[in-house]
Amino acid sequence: MKKMPLLLCVLSCFSIMAQTQKASLPRIEHKNDHYAFMVDDQPFLILGAQANNSSTWPSALPKVWSAMEKLHVNTLEIPIYWEQFEPSPGEYDFSVVDAVITQARQHDLKLVLLWFATWKNGSNHYMPQWMKLQPKKYPNMIGKDGKTVDSPSPHAQATLEADKRAFSVFMKHLKEFDKDHTVIIVQVENEPGTWGSVRDFSPEAQKLFGQPVPKEAMKAMGVKTNNTGNWSEVFGKDADEYFHVWHIASYIEEVAKAGKEIYPLPLMVNAAVRDPFDAGWPPNYQVGGPNDNVFGLWKSAAPSIDIIAPDIYTTDTKKYLKLIELYSESGYPLMIPETHWRAPFPRFFYSALGKGAIGYAPFGLDDQRIRFGEDGEALTDEELYGPTARNFKIFENMQREIAQLNFEGKIKTAVQMEPIDKDADPGSPWDRANYITDTTLTFTGWDIDVAFGRFDRLDRTAHQSEHPDGRIMVAELEKGTFLITGYHSRVMVRPSGERPGISWNYLVVEEGHYENGEFVVERILNGDQTDFGLPFNLPKVLRVKLYERE
Repeated sequence: MKKMPLLLCVLSCFSIMAQTQKASLPRIEHKNDHYAFMVDDQPFLILGAQANNSSTWPSALPKVWSAMEKLHVNTLEIPIYWEQFEPSPGEYDFSVVDAVITQARQHDLKLVLLWFATWKNGSNHYMPQWMKLQPKKYPNMIGKDGKTVDSPSPHAQATLEADKRAFSVFMKHLKEFDKDHTVIIVQVENEPGTWGSVRDFSPEAQKLFGQPVPKEAMKAMGVKTNNTGNWSEVFGKDADEYFHVWHIASYIEEVAKAGKEIYPLPLMVNAAVRDPFDAGWPPNYQVGGPNDNVFGLWKSAAPSIDIIAPDIYTTDTKKYLKLIELYSESGYPLMIPETHWRAPFPRFFYSALGKGAIGYAPFGLDDQRIRFGEDGEALTDEELYGPTARNFKIFENMQREIAQLNFEGKIKTAVQMEPIDKDADPGSPWDRANYITDTTLTFTGWDIDVAFGRFDRLDRTAHQSEHPDGRIMVAELEKGTFLITGYHSRVMVRPSGERPGISWNYLVVEEGHYENGEFVVERILNGDQTDFGLPFNLPKVLRVKLYERE
């Protein structure tokens, strides 16, 4: 009888430990310029898709879940609308939030919830109707010409207080309702900033513009803090833009901080990016959001934001890759929450991985309006979902392993840059001295040469796709052992340039998949399956072990 209390105590302790483990919040970890997004205390790679803007309504949700299943995603990004959430001042409707979370759990999906509130693509169209009907209390900006701009003023204190209250209620409800942490990130606003005006020129804004620049803003942009003065005096030609950025970021910080003090989930802000090579001059692009020239201002003004994420819709390959590079060097973890879904753009998922991305998501694949192509013919499921699903189906069972390898800096990737000249002679792929190389990935002691395009018995075919879609990922598991996956590509391995003439060969080439954290071998490749390179006509996962012969 005396043992029973002790047993109960032990069981109680185990129960508390289990609850503590279950209650562990998603978080960002940072090590040696690499990031890991920890979910359930393990690195997590967001294989995501963002729903259409009007897809959160209950009548639209069945189509969302159907699309997510076909895409093989593990995370859905979906909006929450302020106008629905707070239909009357101080009265909140949790029905839509609860429906999305409940149904996501049923479909074994994580959620990134997008708070469409003060800003949505630079405008305030998701603001509650009762606020829209009081424009003097909740004002828009005034342009330089004195006309109203279709963008909310970041200097409107009443708007800020209303957004803070609603967001705080929203985060409090998530904390109470979502004990299992189905929601792993919350995006605060959506593409904040302004089109058509570099800043607000209202009397309130003009007064602030003439005041001394905060020392934090000067420090963020590398200006000596003893150079006191107003915005024009300190920043000259950049003053209007920096002023607008600082005040939007400061506004969002107040909203984010209020919510995070209640429930400290990772918080994100997304960017309507400017041209990375030829940005022009504001307001030729959306001004005020986290563009590549103002990362420092955002980091200083909005410390509660954990992720600054680029929405990338450019169709120019070099610009796309440059944007990935810029945002991977922003001082925040790289995540692409919105992008094209049509081929060949899904290959940039690999580019993002090569820059340490914690997530990637195409936009709008649940929207039935895109079921028809440009010719008016209905798109098949393969045409609609295939380009994305080919990536995610390969990664869905090894996303945590890939996330861990990325955190350790073990992954390198490459994508096809341009169509291969159909009239060019590719040379003989059977001659190892003359095999085709488009790029080389270098690892400890080994170079991996990559050739892109479709291959028929390792020969580049005459019939290339209209757009380049080749991609490759190589992860170094340990010295001389690699995990390789790709599509429309071929790899050839050789000792690195520092060790020419080394005699080597494959110890074993295993095709397989991950299951519960372990690599499961499906078959071993050999002979003419490996003697002339490793082809990826179709996506597959290979574990390749090399050895040197004496």
